[in-house]
Amino acid sequence: MNDMTQPELMHGHHGPAQGITRWLYTTNHKDIGTLYLWFSFAMFLIGGCMALVIRSELFQPGLQLVQPEFFNQMTTMHGLIMVFGAVMPAFVGLANWMIPLMVGAPDMALPRMNNLGFWILPFAFAMLLSTLLMEGGGPNFGWTFYAPLSTTYAPPSVTFFIFSVHMMGISSIMGAINVIATILNMRAPGMTMMKMPLFVWTWLITAFLLIAVMPVLAGVITMMLMDIHFGTSFFDAGGGGDPVLFQHLFWFFGHPEVYIMILPAFGIISHIVPTFSRKRLFGYASMVYATASIALLSFVVWAHHMFTVGLPLAGELFFMYSTMLIAVPTGVKVFNWVSTMFRGAISFETPMLFAIGFIVLFTIGGFSGLMLAISPADFQYHDTYFVVAHFHYVLVPGAVFSIIAGAYYWLPKWTGHMYNERLGQWHFWLSMIGVNLTFFPMHFIGLAGMPRRIPDYALQFADFNMIASIGGFMFGFSQLLFLYIVIKCIKGGEKAEAKPWEGAEGLEWQVASPAPYHTFAQPPRID
Repeated sequence: MNDMTQPELMHGHHGPAQGITRWLYTTNHKDIGTLYLWFSFAMFLIGGCMALVIRSELFQPGLQLVQPEFFNQMTTMHGLIMVFGAVMPAFVGLANWMIPLMVGAPDMALPRMNNLGFWILPFAFAMLLSTLLMEGGGPNFGWTFYAPLSTTYAPPSVTFFIFSVHMMGISSIMGAINVIATILNMRAPGMTMMKMPLFVWTWLITAFLLIAVMPVLAGVITMMLMDIHFGTSFFDAGGGGDPVLFQHLFWFFGHPEVYIMILPAFGIISHIVPTFSRKRLFGYASMVYATASIALLSFVVWAHHMFTVGLPLAGELFFMYSTMLIAVPTGVKVFNWVSTMFRGAISFETPMLFAIGFIVLFTIGGFSGLMLAISPADFQYHDTYFVVAHFHYVLVPGAVFSIIAGAYYWLPKWTGHMYNERLGQWHFWLSMIGVNLTFFPMHFIGLAGMPRRIPDYALQFADFNMIASIGGFMFGFSQLLFLYIVIKCIKGGEKAEAKPWEGAEGLEWQVASPAPYHTFAQPPRID
C-alpha cells in the first residue's frame, strides 16, 4: 500500500475523489505531506516579502519606505510566519511524507487527525495576516510578544493574534501525537529502535519536545488574554504581577522550540551526507544519543535569553554553563558528519551542496551562540544585530537549507522525475552567496552597537546595511528559481530511477536504513 494510492480505502468505494475534494478530505500521508510542503512554501514567500520590506527600509539611514509602526508590524509578522508558518510545517510535511516510508508503515497512525491538523493551519495564518487590515494594524511587539508591551500597549488585533497562535499550537500537538504513535506502533517487523533511519529518530524526539512545550505557550498566551480582557495582572507590576514572569514562561517554550526547528534538519543531513559520500554514517548510535541529549538540555537553558533582566548570579552561572554544555552533543554531530565525508567518494549534487552549506554555516551560528552564552559578554550583545546574525545563521542556512536539501533529495521519489541538476546548482550558489551577504555583516554592525527592531540607524552602519539588503534581495529572489525547478520537476523531465542516488558502480548505498553491518549477509564493499 506504500507506493500506490488506494483511493477506495481513502474515499469509500466510490472511486477516487476528484479535484479539490481529494485534497480537502484526504487521509493519505503523501497528500497531506504535499499540502504541508506547499503551504509552508507559500508562507516562506510571504514571510520573505516582509523581510524584504524590513531590508528595504534599512537599505540606507533615514526613514524612506514605511512608517516605524508598520516596520514593527513587519518584524513581528516576519518572525511569527517564518517560525510557525514556514519552518515547522515544512518539517511536518517531510515527516508525513517520509516517516511511513522509512519505517515500513502503510500510512500515519491517525490519518483523520492528520488531515485536521493540517487544515487548521491555513485558517490560523489567514487570521494572523488579517490583523494587518484591522484598526491599529497587526501585532507590533516583536515575535516574542513580551508583556506588558503586548498586553497594555498592543493594538486591538492582539486578541486575533492570540487565537491564531492557539490554533498553530493545536496543529503542532496533533502532528506530534501522530508521529509518536506511528513510530512506536507501526514499524515493520525486525526494525528495532536502533535500526530506525535517523530522520525518524530526530522526529520522534522532536515530537516529544512539541508535546512538552506547546501547552506552555498556550498557557502564557491565555494569561495574556486574561490580562487584556479579564482584569488579571499576571504580567502587570501595578497589580502585583511580574513582567519577567512572561519572559520565563515564553522562553521555557521558546528555547526547546528553536531545537524543534533544527533537530529534524539534523536527521535530513544525516541521510544526505552518507548517500553522497558513498559511506555508512559514522557513529549512528552516538547521533541518536546526541539528539536526545540536545533535547533534554534544551529544557534547562531558557534563561540565557534573559541575562539582562537581573538574574541572580547563581542563575546566570547555571544558565551560562548549561548553555555551553549543549555545544558538546552538537559538536558530536558535526564531527560525525565530517567523519562520514572523510575519505568518502563524494559527489556534489545539489542535495549534498546544501548539506555541506548547512554543516559549515550552522557551525558558524553555533559558535556565535557560544559567544552569546557567556553572560557578561551577552550584556554587550543583547538586543543588537549580533543576536540577529546568530539566530539567522542557525535558522536560514540551518533549518531552511536542510528543508531545501531534503526536497531536492526526495523529489525523485515524490515525483518520479529528476529535477534539473544545473538549475539546482545555480539555486545553491545564489542562495549561499545571498545568505552570507545578508547575515555576515550583521555580526559587525551588532558588535558595533546597532540595536535590533529599530527602523533607523546612525550613519556609521550604512555600508554594512546596504550589503545586507542587497544580499537579502538576492537570497529572496533566488527562491523563485527553486519554485521553478520544483514545478518543472513535477510536470516532467528525466524519469527517475528506482534508486536515484546510486553510486557510480551501480551499488545501492545507504539511503534509508542505517542498519548495522551484521544485519546483512556480507558487509557491502566500499571500494
